[in-house]
Amino acid sequence: MSNPNIQEVFTIVHNTNSNTTVRHFKHLKLYERGEIYALLKEGKSIRYIAKKLGRSPSTISREIKRGTTVQLNSDLSSYSSYFPETGQAVYENHCSNCGAKIKIATVEAFIKYAETKILKDKWSVDAVVGYCKNDPAWKDEYIVSTKTLYNYIDKGFLSVRNIDLPLKLRLKPKNKRIKQNKRILGKSIDLRPEEVNTREEFGHWEIDTVIGKKSGDNALLTLTERKSRYEIMITLNAKDSKSVDDSIKKLMEMYRDTFKHVFKSITADNGVEFSNLETLLKEYGIEVYYTHPYSSFERGTNERHNGLIRRFIPKGKSIKDLSFDTIQRIQNWMNRLPRKLLNYKTPEKYFYEELSKIASSHI
Repeated sequence: MSNPNIQEVFTIVHNTNSNTTVRHFKHLKLYERGEIYALLKEGKSIRYIAKKLGRSPSTISREIKRGTTVQLNSDLSSYSSYFPETGQAVYENHCSNCGAKIKIATVEAFIKYAETKILKDKWSVDAVVGYCKNDPAWKDEYIVSTKTLYNYIDKGFLSVRNIDLPLKLRLKPKNKRIKQNKRILGKSIDLRPEEVNTREEFGHWEIDTVIGKKSGDNALLTLTERKSRYEIMITLNAKDSKSVDDSIKKLMEMYRDTFKHVFKSITADNGVEFSNLETLLKEYGIEVYYTHPYSSFERGTNERHNGLIRRFIPKGKSIKDLSFDTIQRIQNWMNRLPRKLLNYKTPEKYFYEELSKIASSHI
């Protein structure tokens, strides 16, 4: 700058490791507007005032123009004068009009669609936004981002409320428990191949059971395919190894010759109900891996899906009272829910694409 003693409206900072220019703008304060008023009364020039305040002359000029109003003399003649209160009022008015404007009026169709999907079909906020972004039917329609849709819900612009978003409200700290040692039933998850861990290959599953009432009730066997996130739910007569074995045998009958290609490995916890799983699947060459004791996160996909099931079957609700059609409806909902990690494709679509590949390669 030509005069290093004058502090401009912004300070230009050059980063030695970057060509980017960073500008730090500073707004005029009320007391500075008072100084401008006093100096103008003394007949000082704009450049003098700018130098005195360490501001740019253009800043002082614009401020004077903003704060100047027409006044009347006692003889009804008019004159123009700068007033700091007027300048401050104009500044505050401009600030109140800053920021992004709510565009809810232009996204009315999307809002109604989101309300239906969230309240009726139990989709997540992100699933609605991601699906619409990838659906050609919404290509020419206005939609908002996931964050904006959450903001709209918080502000009450939708009929959806936070209580309708289970994951947003259910998060709470868990009490730590002292856990006793528990043995691993079979082959440790540490021995699981890398292509299973990275989900590069189709056909690797996680398995678990979901209970309703603590005693005298049925249970659910849940299997989740790691790559497609496809879910299978089977009702068990009891949470024991015989019931689990019988359910796996039903899957063998269903998939027949393709069973060993659809189910290449299964990862289970160390529950006694899975104690015979390795022996049962050995003849098919299907590997069974067991997680470390008390490490449900090692079956993270399956645990996440069990959480989705709990939206419909809370703890303590009898599974025995649920019909086959109800179980199927829950399973279909999960498999037809668009997933962000699948680029908002549904697990059902992804799963059947993989089945088609297996069928064509074994004709």
